[in-house]
Amino acid sequence: MPSGNSRNETDREQEYLTTLHAEADALREQAAARLADAAPATAPFWRAELDRLAAAADGLCFGRLDLRDGSRRYVGRLGLFRDDEPLLLDWRAPAARPFYTATLATPQGVRRRRRITTRGREVLALEDELLDTEAGDDVLVGGAALLATLTARRTGRMADIVTTLQAEQDRIVRDDHPGVLVVQGGPGTGKTAVALHRLAYLLYVRPHLRTRGALVVGPNHVFLGYIGQVLPGLGEHAVVTSTLAELGPAVPIGRTDPPETAVAKGRAEMAGRIAAAVRSRVRAPDEPVDLLFEQQVLRLEPRACRAAIDAAAATGLPHNQARLVFQQRLVGELARELADGMENVVFDETGAALDGGSADGRLGEADLRALAAAGVVVVEPGPDGPRRILDDTDVARLRTALLADAGVGAVLDEVWPPLTAPEVVARVLGTDGDTWSAADVPLLDEAAAVLGERGGATFGHVVVDEAQELSAMAWRMLFRRCPTRSMTVVGDLAQTGDPAGGGLRPPVSSLPGTTDSSGWGDILRSHVDGRWRLAELTVNYRTPVEVMAVAAPLLAARHPGLRAPRSVRHAGEHPWRRRTTVGELPDVLAGLAARHEDGRLAIIAPSVHHARISAAVPVTVPPELTDPVVVLTPGQAKGLEFDVVLVVDPAAILAGPLGHNDLYVALTRTTRQLGILHPGPPPAELAGVRERTA
Repeated sequence: MPSGNSRNETDREQEYLTTLHAEADALREQAAARLADAAPATAPFWRAELDRLAAAADGLCFGRLDLRDGSRRYVGRLGLFRDDEPLLLDWRAPAARPFYTATLATPQGVRRRRRITTRGREVLALEDELLDTEAGDDVLVGGAALLATLTARRTGRMADIVTTLQAEQDRIVRDDHPGVLVVQGGPGTGKTAVALHRLAYLLYVRPHLRTRGALVVGPNHVFLGYIGQVLPGLGEHAVVTSTLAELGPAVPIGRTDPPETAVAKGRAEMAGRIAAAVRSRVRAPDEPVDLLFEQQVLRLEPRACRAAIDAAAATGLPHNQARLVFQQRLVGELARELADGMENVVFDETGAALDGGSADGRLGEADLRALAAAGVVVVEPGPDGPRRILDDTDVARLRTALLADAGVGAVLDEVWPPLTAPEVVARVLGTDGDTWSAADVPLLDEAAAVLGERGGATFGHVVVDEAQELSAMAWRMLFRRCPTRSMTVVGDLAQTGDPAGGGLRPPVSSLPGTTDSSGWGDILRSHVDGRWRLAELTVNYRTPVEVMAVAAPLLAARHPGLRAPRSVRHAGEHPWRRRTTVGELPDVLAGLAARHEDGRLAIIAPSVHHARISAAVPVTVPPELTDPVVVLTPGQAKGLEFDVVLVVDPAAILAGPLGHNDLYVALTRTTRQLGILHPGPPPAELAGVRERTA
């Protein structure tokens, strides 16, 4: 920043910011007026426009590029124009990209990059980076804005990183891969924020996605609440957020499966078992079946049943829709049989019966009842000679009457029964279907797809966070929601906590840009074949060097093919551990929480301790992340960050099915301080952490 005229520079930027806000205010007034006069069909557009303009007001402009050709570009949350001249570039516009990617080595025509820190409509600070070393300006070289963001106290809600996107992150945000982009990144690399910014970017460059819809899938409501402000802050309000369970059939979740059961339910072969269970319910009779229709006996032949079954199956329709094809085909056969029997009554020119009928040459009583049931009006032959009784319309009415007959319907349902998803899954699992677990939801969704029950909405692009936790069956469920196969998939194989996690294994080699053959590819290849790509984030912005020194050995021991992300800063405080007992634990935590005054504190503990901790420490249940203190399990803590973290009973965490991964997650949630409380001796993995007694 220029030392002699910094005040003048700030004043000039303040003047320009005021101009930008005046333009945005005018647009808001215009949108409000249009909304007031809008027809119902256009009102949602103007309401969304008002929301977009309101969301961009805070931090409207955050950067400036001074180019070597003497031109100047301002960068912000949206684009503003006057007489087709850009006053402010949307951060997603191609012309704004050098703000994130220009360096001393590749300045991309940029002489100076200026970061503008604002609060409301006021300019607070300027930070300049000189990228043209021959310019001779007296500047302060970069990093201050990023470090200020990294060291700021947490708020309990994720903030967007649009002002501080780094080049590595920007490359992924603007990646135009049309299929599935997998973003693999360790703790603190910003992979969730990057995925959300990529979604905002795609909605900007591919406007058709707005009509197809966009979905963000998170692991739980705590996480969805945490990220809930990011997309609105980027001007995107029309994105659906959901947990995986909420995407499936609405059933009560009242049971938690043991790990081995969840693993079994998550395997891909469950899809085959469900399909086979549905197919097994379609059975042609071995012997002819007699049907009574209006006191007439019709014979249903096994051959005709098998032909109707084959014809329905050949359509490729789901079970319940193919059932209708089967019924129509078979009832058509029965209607023709019935009509042929009635047509045996043919009259000559004198009105005498040539074949069949009653003794007086008329239709029998059973024939008349069948025709009446079909709504057929019988007209006796006239003097013009013989004629047929039933035309095509009459035969169609017979088919309708047969389909409406309860007795006929019952026999058809024995051959091809209507089914429901809960009925099928309960049969496969051998349960009563009264209560369900989260692992059952993908199975119910699979059954619903096989049956053709109305499914959930589909989307043009889907973001999947904590994707390493998904089972193979959960992936099938997600891809049904995304026919375009356009996804941003975010995860870290080293943080997998669910044993059913898709069978994913860390790759032998994890280099930037590689497409591994044993990790993400295991599950994605069957869905998208070659239409997926792996991108890797390698820089840890959140977790201090001191904390990663404790966590990295866990990663190296369990996942030698994955590299720990490189931390960019020191916290100046070393992690510590304290020995206690199970009985003392609540009081110790209560004391530490009472003394905590700076930022947000997370107590991460196995669920077995939560009741005792919550009784001693004033916390909200379920956790509210904006509270100063929260109690979470390692699974609940995924993707979150806090100023201070206390990890409780690491030995119990390690005892879980994927305990090393869970402990790795717990240790890496802090931005500043880490403490470990262990009843009894510390686990060997943490024995090197310095001990303190109080």
